[in-house]
Amino acid sequence: MSDWLRDWPAPAKINLFLHVVGRRADGYHLLQTVFRFLDFGDTIRCEPRSDGRIVTATPLPGVPPETDLTVRAATALREATGATAGVTLHVDKRLPMGGGLGGGSSDAATTLIALNRLWQTGLDPAELQRIGLALGADVPIFVHGHTAFAEGVGERFTDIELTPAWYLILVPDVAVPTPEIFRSAQLRRDTPAIAAADWRPGFGHNDLETVACKLYPEVKRHLDWLRRYGDARMSGSGACCFVEFDQESAARAALAALPADMRGFVAAGRDRHPLSMI
Repeated sequence: MSDWLRDWPAPAKINLFLHVVGRRADGYHLLQTVFRFLDFGDTIRCEPRSDGRIVTATPLPGVPPETDLTVRAATALREATGATAGVTLHVDKRLPMGGGLGGGSSDAATTLIALNRLWQTGLDPAELQRIGLALGADVPIFVHGHTAFAEGVGERFTDIELTPAWYLILVPDVAVPTPEIFRSAQLRRDTPAIAAADWRPGFGHNDLETVACKLYPEVKRHLDWLRRYGDARMSGSGACCFVEFDQESAARAALAALPADMRGFVAAGRDRHPLSMI
């Protein structure tokens, strides 16, 4: 099958912990986190165009096409390589906007990976990561393609291997704008940094969680419900929350017990992005 006809996966990520350890002079926050992929996400199909335009066939509500991250990713790749081809991008969107699961960043990274192959632009992963970082701090991890302890603004990685696990992810019916959380005067920005080698599963917390719960009570309500099953945490800047299970059956039993006014899904953790070998 031609790569132009295939669906390119754009998986979700969760942050197993997320500490804000400082702030750069330019205002960017210095983070430490562990990213893990899930076997759940969006898919992207790329359709060639002969007119040289880059367009989205699936515009997002309230998002101007020129600011859509897939369009921006394709445009950035073309500008970096001198490519002239056009493309229509079809996104099957399953991940929520403002959910902290990396949906837009994952879509952008998959667009870079797919078009780098389809347009035969020949960039290596490090070059794609540099392009991705200009699009958003979470884009590089999806290009990197492996579960990792991340530092800096989220772009320096130390690969780690984790034991198999299943996650119940809850999706509150709110979209949390990341800039709003990072602007908050209540955000702690001085959590002590650790060495990557010292991280262990279960360590830490999410520094953004307190701010998100205060601004968006629905996030707190979902976390409170999840905590009956264990150490529930918010992913990224929210709003999605998760708790880990050793067995799929236990995760699905918890999902079945979800109140009627909450929604969620179960997904397995994955240490490698499905496109990591491309």
